[in-house]
Amino acid sequence: MLLLELVITAKVKLYPDFVQTAQLIETLKAVKAGLNHASRVAYDNGFITSFKKLQKMTYSDLRQQYGLKSQMACNVCSVVAGSYASMKSNGEKTLAVYKTPKFQYSYGRDYSFTKNGMLSIGTLDKRIKLPFEIKGMKQYFDGSWNFGTATLIYKKDKFFLHIAVKKETPILEDNSVRNIVGIDFGMNFLAVSYDSAGKTNFFEGRHIKDKRAKFTKTRKSLQQTKTASSRRRLKKLGNRENRWMTDINHKVSKALVSGSIEGTLFVIEDLTGIRSQTEKVQRKDRYYSVSWAFYQLRQMLEYKALRSGSKVVVVDPKYTSQTCPKCGHTEKANRNKNTHTFTCKTCAYTSNDDRIGAMNLQRKGIEYIAEVMLSV
Repeated sequence: MLLLELVITAKVKLYPDFVQTAQLIETLKAVKAGLNHASRVAYDNGFITSFKKLQKMTYSDLRQQYGLKSQMACNVCSVVAGSYASMKSNGEKTLAVYKTPKFQYSYGRDYSFTKNGMLSIGTLDKRIKLPFEIKGMKQYFDGSWNFGTATLIYKKDKFFLHIAVKKETPILEDNSVRNIVGIDFGMNFLAVSYDSAGKTNFFEGRHIKDKRAKFTKTRKSLQQTKTASSRRRLKKLGNRENRWMTDINHKVSKALVSGSIEGTLFVIEDLTGIRSQTEKVQRKDRYYSVSWAFYQLRQMLEYKALRSGSKVVVVDPKYTSQTCPKCGHTEKANRNKNTHTFTCKTCAYTSNDDRIGAMNLQRKGIEYIAEVMLSV
């Protein structure tokens, strides 16, 4: 049996009291100051990318001047050296400025969970214990997941701990597939699925395009204003739109996986060419088609499928929108993009064009399994 380490970020909300809030804020401020100090040293001394070299030059200052504990100082050096190594590999040579602290806690040494249901976490002053909430994350605290590094987040006067949780999960073997689901991603419907039982599901549609149109209209208006206030609003708008897209992708991927049995093979199209495939759409739909986070949707589907004992395969989508799933006749004229319908010129089979795409992807899944079985 093949095993794969599945890594998920569990987001935990913290509830510190007044004194604990001050301690956490003081810690984050010190870490931020330490990061920018180490960054300046790295930049001024030939763009240092070596952790050991940077640690040797900054450790004493980080401990004495910024009050960081030993592990915090080492963590700062690691983050800064990593940042400069990444920039160097990308051909960049600019000063790294940390507007928000990036501090990672190691499980056991820097944070842990007590028997009475509290979080124990380190600060500049001392280790503190505080209550927390795991709403929507309870499955990661059932004892089957291993806790890894965690990042402390302070946003809008609220504290969160983002924890990397890990678990070795068996990979679905091809000879154990019990159900095949073809999934077509697109504009008219964000996703359309077709399974081995002949069941079709349509996910999200017209209202998404309408809401994105509102985002686009507001964005254009703010871009034309060109003031400091409009730029701030533009940034907030972009963040709000991204959060909305992420939420939609979570819901769609969850519905796809939860609506299928364990042992399902999800067949999706290769999304690398989705931009070039959609450049020819009507201008009013172009922004939606090329900017939706389809790759994020694929990633969410992959890890949720793996977690549920299923898996995802990616296939070439060539001719999936032009081929009749009943008689196999392939012709461009089979599909009417204006009416979103498919009518086979040979056998007259008619259906929604996105459903046809999902049916053909499901057929490619059957062919994939057949090829694997023949090669054994």
